[in-house]
Formats: sequence, structure tokens, C-alpha cells
Amino acid sequence: MPIQKSSFGQFWNTPVTCYTLENPGGVKINILDYGAIIQALEAPGRDGSADIILGFDNLYGYLKGHPFFGAIAGRVANRIPEGRFTIDGTAYQLGVNAPLENHLHGGFRGFDKYIWDAETREDDGGMTVKLTRTSPDGEEGYPGTLATSITYTLTSDNVLMFLVEATTDKPTIVNIVQHSYFNMAGHDSGDVRGQELTIEADAVTPVDGALRPTGEITDVAGTAFDLRTPTLLADAFGRVNDVYDINYVLRGSVAPDDDMAPCARFRDPQSGRTMDIVTNQPGVQFYNGFKVYDQNQVGKGEHRYPACAGICLETQAFPNAVNHDNFPSMVLRPGETYRNRTTFTFSIS
Repeated sequence: MPIQKSSFGQFWNTPVTCYTLENPGGVKINILDYGAIIQALEAPGRDGSADIILGFDNLYGYLKGHPFFGAIAGRVANRIPEGRFTIDGTAYQLGVNAPLENHLHGGFRGFDKYIWDAETREDDGGMTVKLTRTSPDGEEGYPGTLATSITYTLTSDNVLMFLVEATTDKPTIVNIVQHSYFNMAGHDSGDVRGQELTIEADAVTPVDGALRPTGEITDVAGTAFDLRTPTLLADAFGRVNDVYDINYVLRGSVAPDDDMAPCARFRDPQSGRTMDIVTNQPGVQFYNGFKVYDQNQVGKGEHRYPACAGICLETQAFPNAVNHDNFPSMVLRPGETYRNRTTFTFSIS
């Protein structure tokens, strides 16, 4: 089917558009130009197709406040303690918009709270929506004018390709991620404890009590964070009192910028619905959505999402890498191009 366009409300008197991409393999995705949000994503299973993305039926749900359902988080995702960092001897102060004195996911008005310019394309490579926006110098305290594009491409063989590219006119920091919550049994099926997760990582970057990375890189062997083999999430959650929110160090993290390496596999045994993630990023944040119920999120179809209704697998730079010299750099300089290249492949297994 050709790419469909439909109205999704208005933001400050500006129309919001939903772009629908659907292929013959049974994958269907809705993308909003507001926040570059994935509003819905249907994938096939033995029991038919299911929408595996947490979200809302209308724009109001996204405007009233939510935990980044389907959204783009940036200019820098994850936490920067006290919003402070230094580049080339110049100190910068970002807004502190999260508990425990952290700057989180780009600040008070991050990339998820703007309407992006959109263009579409259909060719042998698939159906594409490309969203662009320029973040001005000083926005949320970040240095440099950042020209950013977010490209979603759905191929005929059930691959969703996600590409972020950005350039700057002065040294800055960048870590732009896709923040969807996935439930492979369907967004309204309950929690994910009956599903299996594998993460291709031998180490994590631990955090302190304020969720600030300590700068350490620690082995997962023999710990609650070892997800190197398919692990039932009920068992995994039981190891940590239902709380996961940590960056995994992917085995491909030493690869050149555009080299892709396996990241994770998420599977629902009952339906066989499976998602394989491959990325060029050094890390992936695994957040199991343990706070969702407390945040009183009533989503699509008036379904109130329980705790652990979906998990996030955010391919990313290491959190707070700008303040830890032993982490791969997140500094972007003029003449360079930032790229987050990630693919999501859907199958039945």
C-alpha cells in the first residue's frame, strides 16, 4: 500500500500528521510528525497481528505528559548529573528537569515536544518517512546549531530501519534515541513477564543511588544483569525486585561508526512474535517500565498500562559519557556527522 496520511490533531494551531506505512508481510507502523513518535506498530504472530507499541489514540495523550511513549529523546537522551558538562574547557549548564538533580532526555522541552518537517518516499528499498528539524544554538542550554534528521524505512521483508543523522556548527554533545515501549504480545496484553529477552552484552555501566553512572564498566557474569541467553522476564525481574534501568555495553561497541552488530532479541513464546535489533551504537538502555502504572498511563483503547507493560531497548551512547573519559565520546564537532543506525526485524519463531 502507498504511504497514507491522516490528521492527528493540532499542536499550538499547527496540524499534526500521522503517516502510515504498511507492507505485505503484515507489519504496519504509524509515525507522527509531532515528536517523531511511533504511535502504533503492528507485527505478525501465530495468533495474527498485534500492536506492540504502548501509546495513545489521540494527540492529547502525548501532550498531557507521558514517559516518552514511542518518542524521540534528544538532543541528549538519558541523564547528565546536575546538567553540567565541559567541552574544550568551556562549561555548560543544562536544565535540571528530572528527580535526583538530573538533566533527562534533552530537558524541559526536548526533541519529543516539537513538530518536525516531514517528507515521504517509496522505492524498491521500501517506504520512508524522513523528519527534519534544526535545534538552535543554546536550546535547553546545549551549544551549537544542530541540524537533525530522523528516517524511518519499512522494507518488504519486515525490517524497520531507523536512522538519525546530525551535524553541528560548534562542538556539542549528541545522543538521540528511539524510546518506544515494546510488548510482543500486544500493548494491551498485560505485563511482559511471560516474554523472553536476550541482550548481546557482557558488561553494564552501573549507576549510583541517584541513577548517575559511576564510570565503571562491570561484567554481567554471575549477576542479575546477565541476559546473554534467552531469559524469561519473570525470572529476570525477580532478581532485581522488578527494577531494570541500566545501560548495557554491546559487544559491537568497539566497531567503527557504521558497523552494525547484534543488540537484542525480544520474543513472546505464545504468539512467536519476535523482534531482533541490530545497531551501530555502543550501548542499549534496558528499562522495564516498572514506573508506568504509578504514572497512571491510560493508553490506546482506554487500556490502563500496568507496571512492566512494555520494555524500552534504547540504542545509545553510554549515559553521561561526556563526563567519563573512559566511555566512548558523545562529542560532535563541526565537519562530523552523528549517526544512530538501528534496525528492528520482525518475525515469527
